[in-house]
Amino acid sequence: MHPTFIMLAFTALLLVVVAVVVPRLGWIGKLLARYNARNIMVRWPITLMLLAAFTLQVGIVVVMLSFVRGLQNLTAGSSVPGNVLVLSEGSTDELFSNLGYRDVSDVERHPLVMRDSDDPDGKPLASWEVYVVVNQPLPLPIIHGRRLGCRFGEESLKLTLVEAGGPLARAGVKPGDSLSSWAGIPLNSLEDIRLLMAGKQAGVIDIGYVRNGAQLSGSLNLDNLINLERSRRFLQVRGIDDPARSLKVHNLKLVTGELFCQAGVRAYGEGDQRRTAVEAVLGEGIARTLGSDINKTSLEPGDMFSLGDSAQPFIVAGVMGSSGSTFDSEIWSKHSLVGRKFGKDSYSTIVLRAAGPIEAEELAKDLTNNFKKAALKAQTETEYYSSLNQTNQQFLYAILFVAVVVGIGGVLGLMNTMFAAISQRIKDIGVLRILGYSGPQVMLAFLFEALLLAVLGGLLGCAAGAIGDGCTANSIISSGAGGGKSVVLRMTVDTPILLAGMATALTMGLLGGLLPAINATFIRPLEALR
Repeated sequence: MHPTFIMLAFTALLLVVVAVVVPRLGWIGKLLARYNARNIMVRWPITLMLLAAFTLQVGIVVVMLSFVRGLQNLTAGSSVPGNVLVLSEGSTDELFSNLGYRDVSDVERHPLVMRDSDDPDGKPLASWEVYVVVNQPLPLPIIHGRRLGCRFGEESLKLTLVEAGGPLARAGVKPGDSLSSWAGIPLNSLEDIRLLMAGKQAGVIDIGYVRNGAQLSGSLNLDNLINLERSRRFLQVRGIDDPARSLKVHNLKLVTGELFCQAGVRAYGEGDQRRTAVEAVLGEGIARTLGSDINKTSLEPGDMFSLGDSAQPFIVAGVMGSSGSTFDSEIWSKHSLVGRKFGKDSYSTIVLRAAGPIEAEELAKDLTNNFKKAALKAQTETEYYSSLNQTNQQFLYAILFVAVVVGIGGVLGLMNTMFAAISQRIKDIGVLRILGYSGPQVMLAFLFEALLLAVLGGLLGCAAGAIGDGCTANSIISSGAGGGKSVVLRMTVDTPILLAGMATALTMGLLGGLLPAINATFIRPLEALR
């Protein structure tokens, strides 16, 4: 159920409880329903300030918890209960594993490994893979665009977007303009900008641009250029032999396009310009990431992209439905090509399919203890991806720390506000005491007021945090022993997270309102009316 509907249901339930229960509480109901409601409305600036504080604090907690829940769902969705992951002994991650084919070729013939029912020869359901991480510089349009506060067209000096207040916008450049000169030097390509930016890096220069055929110029302050946090990115590449069988082993399917061919390459161009490109199958997440490089929502079959320092381009053969798993951030290509290009000719991983979780555990134990040709580390996929939750635990501890710090600040702020409110309402307290209300009853009134504000602020904070449900974010998951995977996760706001947000608000309301409420009980009626 979507978080919005959960919050609406919770709010409706709360209103029903207030409408039905409070009037039945006699003097308590009258006191709470009339006196506190009146004071909340009359002192609306303080009420709004407290609601804003609760909303901000609870919203932060909900968003951070949704990030952790997204990581947990990602690792859980990546494993198949019947799969066994085989690495070389001592490897903490498949990035560091090296398996020689001759030494481990018998692994897939184990009697507990299932056979492919769709294959006429009944081949084992085994995926032989090499996993590498490629360090790739960001494309020039991305680097220059971020520094200048704009977006370039594909392999063009024409601007498709100019950010308001950015360096180029201050120079008078608008979307649709084409850059023509830099400090009086003509520009022919983005590479020219890179070379010129490496020269003079401070001061003011003249920049030329073309708008509707007219040559214009402006002044660009190089001191205003935006500094990049990073100019390179890490891409995860998985080389496989049989893409159809690997998809079946990992329970994945193509959503568009086709698998790469046996050779793993495809010809493009005509005549003397005819070349070959390496075919690749992309996860949906990495397809969107690479698509943004060429101003597209996502790469599609037939689109080309570069990978690492390889001079040979890659071409998209298909996109697999990998959302909700670590494979969403991976590029799959032919093993023999990937291994040769990125310096890892051996295999790093063998993924075997057993009949179920019990058989998978038995298979992993037998391969680890009894396989004689090579020392192996076999574990179920469920166990392997659970170990990657080390990152989740670190995030969770950080969130708990932030929640405690935020909570302490909220408690102190609410306590200060309630003390101030009591000091302004001393005569009200005196009148209530003379009318017959006891000290505990006055205490309940002020405590109820604090809790009511906490509930309202908590609901608003949960609603604000729930907006992030379904949003994507980049992160890294790791077992904490090296390695790890860069992933695209989907933030998830569910019922437990919303309840945690409400619990945070109620705890702050209770702790922040209790001491001022107790203090109100010690005010003497006659002294209060002086």
